[in-house]
Amino acid sequence: MIGCTRWRASVALIALIALAGCGSSAEPDDAPATTASATASSPGAASSPGAASSPGAASSATPSTGPSSTTPARSTPSNAAPSSAFPSRAPNLGAPQVVAQDIEVPWGLAFLPGGDALVGERDTGRILRLAAGGGAPRQVYDVPGVAASGEGGLLGLAVSPSFAKDNLVYAYYTGEQDNRVVRFRLGGGQPEVIFDGIAKAGFHNGGRIAFGPDGMLYVGTGDAGDTQRSQDPSSPNGKILRLAPDGTPAPGNPTAGSPVYSLGHRNVQGLAWDSRRQLFATEFGQNELDEVNRIEAGRNYGWPIVEGTGDTDGGRFTNPLVTWSTDEASPSGMAIAGDTAYVAALRGERLWSVSLTGAAAGQSKPELQGRYGRLRTVATAPDGSLWLTTSNTDGRGAVRDGDDRVLRFPPR
Repeated sequence: MIGCTRWRASVALIALIALAGCGSSAEPDDAPATTASATASSPGAASSPGAASSPGAASSATPSTGPSSTTPARSTPSNAAPSSAFPSRAPNLGAPQVVAQDIEVPWGLAFLPGGDALVGERDTGRILRLAAGGGAPRQVYDVPGVAASGEGGLLGLAVSPSFAKDNLVYAYYTGEQDNRVVRFRLGGGQPEVIFDGIAKAGFHNGGRIAFGPDGMLYVGTGDAGDTQRSQDPSSPNGKILRLAPDGTPAPGNPTAGSPVYSLGHRNVQGLAWDSRRQLFATEFGQNELDEVNRIEAGRNYGWPIVEGTGDTDGGRFTNPLVTWSTDEASPSGMAIAGDTAYVAALRGERLWSVSLTGAAAGQSKPELQGRYGRLRTVATAPDGSLWLTTSNTDGRGAVRDGDDRVLRFPPR
């Protein structure tokens, strides 16, 4: 397995110095602003480093108008992903279908090549398979070592781009000592730890993972309550990481030998690409503004120096595409169909649609407001439908009959 140890030393000498006086702040990302705090752990002790052996009317949302970074952009690498990987038809949000209900805190959602879905339960560690054609959920794996507490537990899921050959599924979860990424086969057996040492806490664990159109694994992490980590390139926390499928730093990263793709994040919760292979990410703000960011390799997104749109410090920081007040959003998962991003909102209890291109870029509209309660994860299925999970059983929502649910909205 590979932990933080291998690459921490190699980038320390060229790291940006963490800003002095940046305090620690940790509160529930989708709860009212308070002065509550949480104590983050140190990164877990990794085993000997080394390569893995194998295996939503327009709202008060604010488009960014501040100056953009002058840092040279490094575009996402080209790839061989088929065009079908980028749905072009908008979902029919007036035609919901309940795929499953009575799921315990669904968090991760990923699709198998045939259209069936895998959904992970945050607190139990179970992974359920939901048939594309309907039917009762079936447990297909139980991730060992999940230590669910606060916002931690079994979080993101991703299916290997080569699943038909390798049968591998990836998961991000909170363990006893740290947050980590593992991979396993649905047929059984122990998971293989491919990346560990991501500091954990009661809040700000990040956890979204997704394979990009370049075949690399992108990992969204949180600052785990210690804001200095987000500006420290030698820490995996408060970053978007880009890994090879075996967990090693992906080739072509901004710093050779480092998994860090972008930094200055507080708590990344959603990752999605448009048809131009441009990466976007959602992020919880602190007390004022939540964000959708257009992610470019090597860019610094400002936390904790900047929350929302602000002074880029002469191009050092990159402003978000759109912001919302934390009451309106607390954005979690994100999916893209055509030129529109769909963002699931927890505290906001709505699905935001966000235009990504042209003069309307950054304009957003609330959908499904208050209809289903807290919304956690949204994803596009192989058939172009939009799937959405509720999150009312996570201790912060009003539980309704049938919660939590997985909903499907067919393409128009």
